[in-house]
Amino acid sequence: MSRRARRYRLWAVLLLLVVLHFALRPWLADQRPAPDFLLLALLVYAIRARPGHAAIAGFVLGLLADSLVPVAFGSGMIAYTTVGYLTAWGKAVFFAENIGVSAGFFFGGTVVRDFLVLLWGGHVGGVALVWQLGVWTMLQGLTTAVAGVLVLLVFRGWLDVRLSD
Repeated sequence: MSRRARRYRLWAVLLLLVVLHFALRPWLADQRPAPDFLLLALLVYAIRARPGHAAIAGFVLGLLADSLVPVAFGSGMIAYTTVGYLTAWGKAVFFAENIGVSAGFFFGGTVVRDFLVLLWGGHVGGVALVWQLGVWTMLQGLTTAVAGVLVLLVFRGWLDVRLSD
């Protein structure tokens, strides 16, 4: 398969995840533990990109996410940028082609993003902050990791994912 065809397939999967974020996620009963498809698109891209490119993609997706929730405008941009950069850099340390490691990136990216948004947003404090980080962030990280693994399994031919070492 040509390099151009692989690139188009990657962009098709990323576009599908962005569309799912805005088309499917609002229909879920409670959005707090729902998978974050926008962050998942960033993480799938960042695992395959250079840190600078992943940071730019994180900034753009953070701007998109912040434009819909203007309560703490800017905190999402900083958080998505940071998560994109750290994920792209982290793939050099860990073997990111493994499904288990990718699931760890998905879970960890969700936790770090939520922590940074809550830290820089400043709109949640006290017991609500502990509850958000201790319960809802962990549940959302778990559901995002499960959704990410499903995406990698369904599109493994398109994303060049190896199932075993």
